[in-house]
Parts: sequence; structure tokens; C-alpha cells
Amino acid sequence: MSAATRTQCPGPVSRRDFLRIGTLGLSGFSLAEFLKLKAHAGPAFDDPDTSVIYVWLPGGPPHMETFDMKPDAPADYRGIFNPIATNVPGISICEHMPELARVADRYTLIRSIAHNFADHGGGHKRFMTGREPKSPVNTVNDAPAVGSIVAKWFERRDVGLPNYICNAPNGRHGVDVFAMGSAYLGPSYTPFTVPGNPADDGFEVQNVSISKEMEDRLGDRTKLLAGFDQLRRDIDQHGLMDAQNYFNQQAVGLITSDRTRTAFDLTQEPDELRDRYGRHCWGQRALLARRLVEHGAKFVTMVMENPYKSGVEWLKNGTYNWDSHAVNCHMFDDALVRLPILDRAIAALVEDIYNRGLDKKVLLIVTGEFGRTPRISVTKGSQTGVDQPGRDHWPQAMSVLVSGGGMPTGQVVGSTNSLGEHPQDRALTPSDFWATIYRHLGIDTSHAYPDHAGRPMPILPFGKPISELIG
Repeated sequence: MSAATRTQCPGPVSRRDFLRIGTLGLSGFSLAEFLKLKAHAGPAFDDPDTSVIYVWLPGGPPHMETFDMKPDAPADYRGIFNPIATNVPGISICEHMPELARVADRYTLIRSIAHNFADHGGGHKRFMTGREPKSPVNTVNDAPAVGSIVAKWFERRDVGLPNYICNAPNGRHGVDVFAMGSAYLGPSYTPFTVPGNPADDGFEVQNVSISKEMEDRLGDRTKLLAGFDQLRRDIDQHGLMDAQNYFNQQAVGLITSDRTRTAFDLTQEPDELRDRYGRHCWGQRALLARRLVEHGAKFVTMVMENPYKSGVEWLKNGTYNWDSHAVNCHMFDDALVRLPILDRAIAALVEDIYNRGLDKKVLLIVTGEFGRTPRISVTKGSQTGVDQPGRDHWPQAMSVLVSGGGMPTGQVVGSTNSLGEHPQDRALTPSDFWATIYRHLGIDTSHAYPDHAGRPMPILPFGKPISELIG
């Protein structure tokens, strides 16, 4: 997967040239242009008080080192980690996720989702869209990602915050990096992308920051809150708001709203809670996701790809994402770094969702595009030059964690066979999974949107909600 080119906020503020604030993904659209496109929307739909946090683990996390361990399998299958009991009798997970073991009564593990796309590109598209992609490779969508469908469905919803938001690492935030493209829905339904590391002291939300031209005029660096305050003062001083057309006013109103202004401000959270999540990129992304849905965002994607950030020392035999081929990393050494970080961040998020009474409104998803081969391979590492263990791509089995959403928890749905090779019972697909999520959001999956040729394309062509997750 190729990294996307980092984009900058274009455009100055003037009476003759409307304030262009940020870009949407890599589309180059100003917020005003985005709102103009939305004006051609169809009829509004019901707006249930529901939302989704989608934690994306790109590369494919190993199901047999996380949520579907096989301690009785042969050594070249089971690996070196051991399962530990959770607070739910009969459910065990990896020993390196003790925090998640402590809150297992508040989530469900799905162990029987499978598909047929072993390439990262095909796997991303299959899982991100809920559809069978036309090509098994590359990450350019031919069907909209689920988040884009959500953005389209709720396009007339206005809560002072974008409905579809994504935070991803700098340089990895383009819509085509992880198959988040909107395909025939058009560029106005790509995520409102916020690149960068929320744990950094200098973190700024580029898509809601003042532009370089405005920065030069104001003589002030675009730090989040200062940028908002200065922008509002500039608008008031020069009377720009009254001079703009309807769409321009909407754009400025969205960006300068108190809801937008405060939603991204992690400094409003108690230090103890920020520490509980972990003062690293994954922990602060998880906390930011909770703030965004609490302030009204419908679908928030958080990419948890590279754990070697925020002071986490780079491991020579580690790798930046979850793609634990032996040639990329020593899978077990790398997991010893990334699993505790994930464990802390997700367990804190689960607890926070429940403690704040958001467990019916917010549905949390933690997944990658596929699992890893049940049998361990040994190959010389490209960084280390020595033989090391790893696992390859394996879409025939994977594990997904879901929490909240008013769904039954403290359970396991489905199982794989004794070697973790394929579903043994309750075989499910990504389409079944997304049918469940659409149901939570109140989206009618039989509704169709026209493709580029004008043909009506149903939101989800097949798949049924998972009955065990229906409360």
C-alpha cells in the first residue's frame, strides 16, 4: 500500500475569495464546495441517537495471538503465548491483554468471520465496503466504504461537527491508503480526515485550522484553540459572515462552532483519564474517538497502525503495521510491544463508554482486514538478517471485537476449528457484520444509490444482521 501525499490547507480569507478551510481527504474540496454538493441530497431520514467508533488495525492482526488462541494445537500452530481467563467464565484471550480480560463482560468476540481476499488491497475493500470487490488487489474502491454510506445517509444531519471523521498517521491519511474511498457517491462523502498523532504536544487539526495565508496575515501559528479564536475574531472584525452566501456561512459556522472547537480538544480531559488510555498515539486516538462521538459525530475511524510512536522505542525486529510476516518482523517480539498498547487503549475506551452511559448509543468495533496463517513460518528478516517467526495473510479466519451499541456482551459468537484455520460453526462474512452495524445506525440496507452509470446499487447487496448481537 502506498502512502498518500500530505495535503495543506488551501486558500486565504478575503471578501473576494471565500475562506477555504481544510480539505476533505485528498479531494481538494473546500468545506463550502462540500456543502454545495450536499444541497442536492435526497430526502432526510430518521436520525437515531447512535454512532460507531471503528478502530482499524491495518495489516491483519493475528487471531491466534489475540482473541482465538489454540493452546492444545501443535507448537508450530499455537505459538509461544498463553491464554488467560477473562472475567467471563469460559472466555480466554492472550496473556498480554490483561486489561481487556478484566472487561470481557462488556464486549463480544466474533471468531467466525471469513472471506476470500488474501491481498491487503482486496481484504481492505472486502471489509471496508461489505461487498465483493471487482479486483483482488489495490485499495481504490469500486464501491463506497461503509463510512461513506453513513455520511451519505445522514448528509442532511447538522450537529456542528462532521458526521464522518478519520484520524490516521501523517502520510497514511489518504482515502485510498485503507480503501476508504467513496466510489460513485463522490468525493464529498469521504471522511473529514484529521492526520497526525493526538498524543503530540504540537498536534493540530489541519482540516479545522486556519490556512497558511491566514496564518501569515494574523502572525500566529495554527494551534487548535488559538486558531479557532483568531478565526472567529477575524470574521467578526471584518464582517465577512454577512458578506458570504448561504454555503459559505454554513462552512464557517461548522468550523467555528463551539462543538467542533471543543470536540478535538483533549486538554479538556482529566490527566488521570488521559493516562488511563495511555499517553501514546493509540491511547489518545481512542480518547479522541470517544470525544467525537459524544459531541455528535456518527462514524469515527481511528487507524491504529504503528505502535512505535509517542516515546515507544522502535524495535529493530518489529514492523510499523500488523502485517506480521517473518520477513517483516519477529512476530512475538513485535506483539510484546503492540499488544499491551492496544490492550490499554481499547480497555480504557470500553470502560469509558460504559462509565459515561454511552453503551447504547456508541458501538465500538476493533478489527483488521483478515487474520494470519494458523501455521507459523520462519524466514530471514529483512531488517535483522536472521531467521524469525511470523504468520502470513489468512482471510479464512479472523477475530473481531465489538462493544456497546445496546448489544448483548460477554459472549463469543462462532468458533474456528482446532487449528484456527476456518470457521467451525456460525460462519459469517463481512457483509453479515456490516448488516448488523447498519441496523444499529438505523440505515435501510435495501436502499439504493446510483453508480456512475446511473444503475441503482443497494447499500448492501447481501448479508443478514448477526442474531447474537441483536439486543
